[in-house]
Order: sequence, then C-alpha cells, then structure tokens
Amino acid sequence: MRVLFLADFFSEQLQGGGESNDKNLIDYLVCEGIPVTKQNTQGAKLSDIKLYDKIIVGNFVLLSEEYKDALAHAGNYIIYEHDHKYVATRDPSKFPNFKIPSSQIVNKKFYESAECVVVLSKICEKILKQSIPACNVHNIGCSLWSKERLDFIESLLDQEKKPKDKFMIVDSPNPVKGTAAAIKYCSHQNIPYDLVEPCAAEELLEKIASYKGLVFLPQVLETFSRIAMETKMLGGRLITKKGLLGLASEENLFEMSGPTAVNEIRERNKAAREFFKDALESRVAIKKDITVILNCYRRPEYLKEQIEAVRNQTVPAEQIWVWVNHHEDNADFDFESLNVDRVIRNDYNWKFYGRFAIAMLARTKYIALFDDDTIPGSQWLENCLQTMNTHQGILVGNGISLTTNQYVGRELVGWTTSNAETIEVDLGGHAWLFKQEWLKYLWMEPPYMLENGEDIQFSYLAQKYGDIRTYCPPHPPGNKNLFSSLKGYIYGVDTKATSRPQNHTQFYDERNRCVKNALKNGWILVKERGLKNDLE
Repeated sequence: MRVLFLADFFSEQLQGGGESNDKNLIDYLVCEGIPVTKQNTQGAKLSDIKLYDKIIVGNFVLLSEEYKDALAHAGNYIIYEHDHKYVATRDPSKFPNFKIPSSQIVNKKFYESAECVVVLSKICEKILKQSIPACNVHNIGCSLWSKERLDFIESLLDQEKKPKDKFMIVDSPNPVKGTAAAIKYCSHQNIPYDLVEPCAAEELLEKIASYKGLVFLPQVLETFSRIAMETKMLGGRLITKKGLLGLASEENLFEMSGPTAVNEIRERNKAAREFFKDALESRVAIKKDITVILNCYRRPEYLKEQIEAVRNQTVPAEQIWVWVNHHEDNADFDFESLNVDRVIRNDYNWKFYGRFAIAMLARTKYIALFDDDTIPGSQWLENCLQTMNTHQGILVGNGISLTTNQYVGRELVGWTTSNAETIEVDLGGHAWLFKQEWLKYLWMEPPYMLENGEDIQFSYLAQKYGDIRTYCPPHPPGNKNLFSSLKGYIYGVDTKATSRPQNHTQFYDERNRCVKNALKNGWILVKERGLKNDLE
C-alpha cells in the first residue's frame, strides 16, 4: 500500500497541535509497515494522485483549488480535520449555536467527496454533520500522543513534588489562544499566576506539572486542545471556556484527571490509530453515503431476502427504499413488515424509469439500484466503491458491450460470465451504483420510450453530457461475495421476467430502436473509441 500524507506543514517545520497529531499518526503507520510519503500542500502535483492508494489530508489551507477538485474526483482520501476548514471564518463559534450560514460554508465538495473526515471531538462531529450533511464524519474523541510522551507524563505524576500555589498562563503570540483574556480574568478574580513562555514539549509538561493548574481561555472553538488534556493528565486544575473547548464535549474524558485520564487517552489513541489503519486498508465500513433503491413489480416474495442481503453489506447503506410499481401480484403484500426506510407505493406502473426518478430525491452521494431478481454478495457495495476510486463512472452488475450498431449483437461481463478486472462497457443493468448528481443527465433529453431502454439511455446521456463512462466492477470466479447477483439464474428466468422468451421479438426490437436513437444522437461505443477494456 502506498500512502501520501498532505499537509501545509509538518512537525519539523512548525510546532503546532495539528502537526503533532500528524506526526504521531505517521510514526504509527510506518511502525505498522505502511510506508508514508510526506508532501507539503504547496508543492503537491496533480500527477501524484494516481501514484498512491490512499491520501491523508491534514491542514490544507495552501492546497490549490485545482488539486482539491482533482482529489475530490478521485475520492481516495481521508481528511484529518484540525481546525474547521469547512467554514470561511475558520471558527464556528462566531455563529449562534454553531449554526453556520450556507454562504459561509467552504470546501463543501472536498469534504463531501472524502472517504471519511476524522474529527477530534463530539462538538466538531456535530457541527460538521449539521453544516455538510453528506460528509462522512468519524469522531476519534482525542488528539494523538506518542507512547513515549504519555510515559513521560506518567513519570511526572510519579515524582513527589509540591506544586506552586499559582496558576500558569502560556504567553502565546497567537491571539486566538486568549493570553490577554486569561491575564484579565486572573487579575479580576485575584488568582495568582505566572506567565510562561512557549517552550519545547517536554519542558512545557514539566512546567505544567509544577503549577496548581492552567488558565486557558481560547477565543475560537478548539477542536480538542492538547494542552488542556495534558493539564488534566498531570492532575492540574483547568480554568477554561468549556463551550469553546472540544475536549469538554467529551464529557466522560473531561471529568478525568491523573492516571485515570492517561489510561483513557491510551485507550482512545489505540482505537484511533487502529481506525486509521483499517480505513487505509479498507477493512472498515467507513462509507455509508449510499441510498439503495429496490424495485418491486411482480416479485415481492424476494424483497425480504434482498433487504437482508443489503443489510449484510460490508459497506452499509444509509437508507433503503422500496419503489413499488402497481401490479396485482403485489397488491396483497405486507410492505409495512419490511425493514426499510421508505416504501413508495404507486397506483400506476411507471416501469423502468420510475426508480430513477425517485432517486432524484435522495440526499446521499451514491445511489445503488437493484432489479427485483438481484441478490448481491456481501461485498458488492464495497466492490463498487473500491472501483469508483479508480474508475469514476456508472457501475453495473451485468455489463454489456455492443459489437454491432444494434442491441442484438453484444458481449456480456459481470455476474453472468465473471471478470477478474474492471471492464469498460457500453451499458449495463441488474445492479447499478452511481453518483446521485449524475441522475440529471438521464433527463437531459426526453426518454426515447418509457417502456424500455432506461439503461441504454442513462449510459448514453451520461457519456454525452457528462463525459461519464460505464464500467463493470470485478466479478472474480473465486469470490462470490464481490458479485452483484448471486441468484440471477434462479430468480431471473421465471415467467414474470420482462425479457422472457415469448417477449423476445418485441423486447429486442424496442432495445434495438433505443440503441439506434442513441447512436444517431451522439453515443460513442467502446469499440469505436478503440479502447482496451483493462484501462489503467
């Protein structure tokens, strides 16, 4: 695995809280055998994006808009959030109840497109989720310390000492750290204090341990606050603004001090590091930004099995909807018994386009559609998201490449024949996964016919108006968990199938006409572009 770590500055260039967090994470990953390349954001090259399996983004104020757009398109990155770069002021506390006006939200697409945004406290998680709902946020509930630094803190606790009967204020040159406010507060409250100059990390810890406590009155919302937590771990008193301290939103941790606090930080650090490692190795379901839409027409008896298969995905869906086209075969089915988020029942058969229309109302980044005879393997959605990292396009379970300028001449890949690698195709179906924002292309031209050919129309119009291609993710013969469909040859060949043999003349005639219409209006087939299927 190749990992790139992007940041404005690293710890050897700037001594800051974010830089310390980044260093401790990088050191851990390297010790775990994951090589990490460090790159300052101002020197980042677009060509590097394809060289790495995963990219971690720390502070990115100096990252170009062009690079952010390219990275958002690639999607293979994690944001390690240190200081509210989603708000123009870089400080959510400027707004009542941290409710940031939409006009002040920045980098929205960059946050939404990340595999995950890792934050340090509950308050940061809450604000980011309410500001950018489509963002996939994970709270680790701590900053990161090295084992050696925590051991050093414990060694200071073991020393017999009588701390000064004074509080300490760090004389920070950064106005947001509130030095002036802390001095004013102590003067008004007659609290004795010493003003301590910034110094090296271990020397600062020794000084904290020698005082009664710390007065720290930040002027902006601190995402966590390392120095506040270090004061707690060293058993000192902390005078602060709880509403502006991310640490304080971790209520249980904030109440701890001394060895108990140190042990809790060790446990949280361990969980945080393991989360990062698993996220990089794609062993955790960090993506839930998918709405699954199931289609019900004449096979309601398969719905519960479909829903169970979707619920058992290694990457879970945010929501599951059932779109019901009217038919007497489903009239008596108990849809209320289904474990889903939405059931949309219709008194009309909207045929194939209806489910694509209702998907316009979903609020997730991705849409996954399944035909009513399609039971996916447990890793199908994970397979799609992994494929999306390298092949941004409409992903299908049954890929179709046209060998002539009509539908009847075609080659199949996917669950029907297996394919070890991702293959570009002209169209596909049975199962789809695509970005919700791409649905607009399906309606750029009126459907050629509502009775058939929605799969042809979608791939044609997405290519024509969005330069978006269609791919079939890997269906390796030895791993059915990655398959889009496990029972297609059982459930898809009954008398209820629209493509059943007695309908072939009409069915294929309609699809031939759909293909010819698309080709006449600008659809370019894979064979005509002379592309190889195993695109890099």
